[in-house]
Amino acid sequence: MSSIDRLKALPLWSGPVEPDPLKGGLSNESFTVADAGTKYVVRFGENFPVHHVSRENEAMASKAAHDAGFAPELVYTAPGVMVFRFIEAKTYDDADVRANLERIAMFVRDYHNNMPRFVTGPGRLFWVFHVIRDYAATLKAGNSRMLEHVPGYLSLSDEFEKVQVPLPIVYGHSDLLPANFLDDGSRLWLIDYEYAGFGTAMFDLAGIASNALFSPEEDETLLSVYFGAKPDAALTQSLAAMKCASLLREAMWSMVSEIHLDAPGVDYVAYTAENLERLDGVLEHYRSTYGSAAT
Repeated sequence: MSSIDRLKALPLWSGPVEPDPLKGGLSNESFTVADAGTKYVVRFGENFPVHHVSRENEAMASKAAHDAGFAPELVYTAPGVMVFRFIEAKTYDDADVRANLERIAMFVRDYHNNMPRFVTGPGRLFWVFHVIRDYAATLKAGNSRMLEHVPGYLSLSDEFEKVQVPLPIVYGHSDLLPANFLDDGSRLWLIDYEYAGFGTAMFDLAGIASNALFSPEEDETLLSVYFGAKPDAALTQSLAAMKCASLLREAMWSMVSEIHLDAPGVDYVAYTAENLERLDGVLEHYRSTYGSAAT
């Protein structure tokens, strides 16, 4: 049964529906549906153990985020499918994130501080350096075309992990691409909780900064607003290193996806190259500022 046939057969519609596809997903299929005067987003996606994605965890986090006031309502869930109430809002791009930097920093800080009170069940951890190490094992097992580069990736990851400053544990989103921020004109919303889990704030802050191509000055503003004070040298280096780790993880996510996923219309090889190019740019700045691990 196709995704559209599955969608039409869901038991929550009041009558026949005609879905419209939503573009942009790298691992899931999404559609909008109007039914009885209300609009919904229907999202199809299976468990992806190679990416540590559990739809049960995503549904829990989505519900918690709605209850905490950050996400649209999850109105229906079944194996492989979730249905959300549609939010009429602008989807952010890189420029929007940069233009709303302080607003986003405060929004994410509120998210981190409030979400743990709404999360239930086993406490899922997201630690990017573990993810990178596990991706390396998956790439080796799958005889990836990028196999010769894996030792270098692991060396970089170890270097970036060593300069992370101790921070309180928060409940992170762990996938802060610009398109996961929605703006309805009066407030922000946050969507897509596939990778949500406990960790430090630094990965989310680095995701904001790396995905929206922040300058060093914007990095400093992000840290200053989030932490309420001008960052010291250690905190600044921690973010710079985590930006590199964030892009390395995204590139390795794509390398693993080349082997294990097949989303319609997605060119994972091109996405790998795009993220490696972004990593090169951020790493060049990191090296020019902090030198190499051996120096």
